[in-house]
Amino acid sequence: MALTGRAGLLALLGVLVVGTVLPSWTGVLGVGALVVLCVLIDLALAGGVRGLELSRSGAVKVRLGESVGVELTVRNPGPRWVRGVLRDAWSPSAGVVSDRFSVDVPAGASRKISVALQPVRRGDRRAYRVTVRSLGPLGVAARQGAHDVPWTVRALPPFHSRKHLPPLLDRLRELDGRRAALVRGQGTEFDSLREYVIGDDVRSIDWRATARSSDVMVRTWRPERDRHVLIVLDTARTAAGRVAGELGGLPRLDTALDSALLLSALALHAGDRVDLIAYSHVVRASVPRADLPSLVSAMAPLEAELVEFDARGMVAEVLRRSRQRSLVVLLTGLDSAALEEGLVPVLPALTSRHRLLVASVTDPAVTAMARGRGDAEAVFGAAAAERTLSERRHAKALLTRHGVEVVDAEPDALPPALADRYLTLKAAGKL
Repeated sequence: MALTGRAGLLALLGVLVVGTVLPSWTGVLGVGALVVLCVLIDLALAGGVRGLELSRSGAVKVRLGESVGVELTVRNPGPRWVRGVLRDAWSPSAGVVSDRFSVDVPAGASRKISVALQPVRRGDRRAYRVTVRSLGPLGVAARQGAHDVPWTVRALPPFHSRKHLPPLLDRLRELDGRRAALVRGQGTEFDSLREYVIGDDVRSIDWRATARSSDVMVRTWRPERDRHVLIVLDTARTAAGRVAGELGGLPRLDTALDSALLLSALALHAGDRVDLIAYSHVVRASVPRADLPSLVSAMAPLEAELVEFDARGMVAEVLRRSRQRSLVVLLTGLDSAALEEGLVPVLPALTSRHRLLVASVTDPAVTAMARGRGDAEAVFGAAAAERTLSERRHAKALLTRHGVEVVDAEPDALPPALADRYLTLKAAGKL
């Protein structure tokens, strides 16, 4: 049961009547009896809410930042008309545009309500409870009941870096021998012979074929296909840190996800096999032989854990999963202390069998702070920032000395920079 504003207004009018016309206990009891009678009439004549049948349909996935609709169907099997208000409760991050709706469902009929969602966070956004308030004919009281109508909409990563994909695919086509600017690199495969054109590398001239022809003939090469790319996402505590970017302060993990999606899309177009592991101290997600939809779906619910990254366990997991030589792309932080204690001691076991590429996001706020010279506080801040940058440079040099490729860039630049490094390695036949 629920009382409406009319019940309060009716009681207030009763107080005025008692105070001006019947200032006695008789007046108080009479007004109270009238209010109670109106409430009982409404409760007796209001449509029942317990027997309502509610169900959902509609979207189950949406890209973060976009809108989607979920249909809520209300069926009234009872003998009375249900008029009133319905509240559809979702988690706050589901971004419900409006959660209250008017309902008017005749006996035996059904109505559909469209709920608009615009999630503000990745992951599974769940519906909780639907509460229906059925008003009586006087509008003084209402029957109220709640129904569990479960539904989940998965908010997928937005993949902002897909805007960089067309020029990267153009470069891939150049490497793949589909344009005149062909590249010959160590470990690439012979493709075909064609006539020499200005700009070709003279080292590609096939002298035997030229002797048999009236024109100078050159060999064309294409990068090796069917390579294995294993992407490892660090989802430990450092991934929770926020860094500034064109889209505002986002966790480092979100930038890592965006970079991994761009690299995966490019590698899949290149004919390589892509696997994904999300790791903190245990495996959080695993996508073998991935395609882009499965990667996006697996990444959506990932959140950083407040635990230390277990580098030894990660290396053991990579070695267990990948027998053939692979390109292992580790998206993690460049904390020199953590690297020296965790990753560096186990690097020989990993780099002896695989090529390792470490990608990390730089906080542009630290870079800007290092340039501060306005006052004493800015100078102290610049000194602290410069020390942080120096430690990052030390970490990069340490990894490079162990034969590790390192990509370190700001949030907006990391995805294309990582993809560029992949293409460079592919052109050189180092995958």
